[in-house]
Amino acid sequence: MQSTTDSRNPTLLAAGIVGAAAALGGKQLATRLTRGRFGGTEDYNIAKVTVSGPIQRDPSRPSPLSGRGPSPADDIVEQIEAANDDENVEALLLKLNTPGGEVLPSDDIRRAAVDFEGPTIAYAIDTCASGGYWIASGCDELWSRDASLVGSIGVIGSRPNAAGLADKLGISYEQFTAGEYKDAGVPLQDIEADDREYLQSIVDGYYEQFVETVSEGRNMDPADIRDTEARIYLGSDAVEIGLVDELGTEADVEDRIGELIGSEPKSHEFKPNRSLAERLRFGAERVAFAGGNGVASVVANDSTDIDIKLR
Repeated sequence: MQSTTDSRNPTLLAAGIVGAAAALGGKQLATRLTRGRFGGTEDYNIAKVTVSGPIQRDPSRPSPLSGRGPSPADDIVEQIEAANDDENVEALLLKLNTPGGEVLPSDDIRRAAVDFEGPTIAYAIDTCASGGYWIASGCDELWSRDASLVGSIGVIGSRPNAAGLADKLGISYEQFTAGEYKDAGVPLQDIEADDREYLQSIVDGYYEQFVETVSEGRNMDPADIRDTEARIYLGSDAVEIGLVDELGTEADVEDRIGELIGSEPKSHEFKPNRSLAERLRFGAERVAFAGGNGVASVVANDSTDIDIKLR
């Protein structure tokens, strides 16, 4: 006999869970399941927002190479903006545990931190690399643990080259374009020297922007940033060359924020304002991806397959 609640429909499933909880007298459980981001408490003055895993725009493309799910940039920006609008919040603690990711989503998060009205401290947990450091440069201070991995101020661009495979399979490439570089980077043909120079110029442009962003945000000499040569550093070494301001635990960071706002620090974690149905769907998509949807992703832009990331 078919169930009246179709388990394949996450909206109906979510409604069924909440309805069942309420019907069984679990009013408190039903309230928790449907409650928004704030959790019903007002006893806080620090907004805690976490960036974990690869940084990307689309939350439906989880990384198969990381145990953590991706950080949907738009969700994180929304959390920071919500914290900025919350009259209880006086400061922002941005926890970073990310190897980096897409360029513009990383910059969107950084800009949200810059626009926050109040003290902002970035805290590197395990890893604050590349796009994570881009974000941290928008905060007033950056803290880390002595064994945290920090830095990797660089940009990587990549493209698959399937020309040899296409030859073996007898596949020829033919495309009609207008504009000399319209098909630069297409994987079914060997890359020409002028195309390589053109694509490298894009990566170089992002790198110069990265250096400029860090230089302004961290008040560092651009030459010192270039001298790091995109290396990653232990927190204890990063603090010596100025990439990190202080070393400490999360409790130390909260104590520092308490000093900045002049009151006892009480933090509250801001989370994505997703419905239960959306959370269930996102979880199902991650499981499906891990179950066999592949181990690599390429950002496709028109006819050109080139992946440019801060990592």
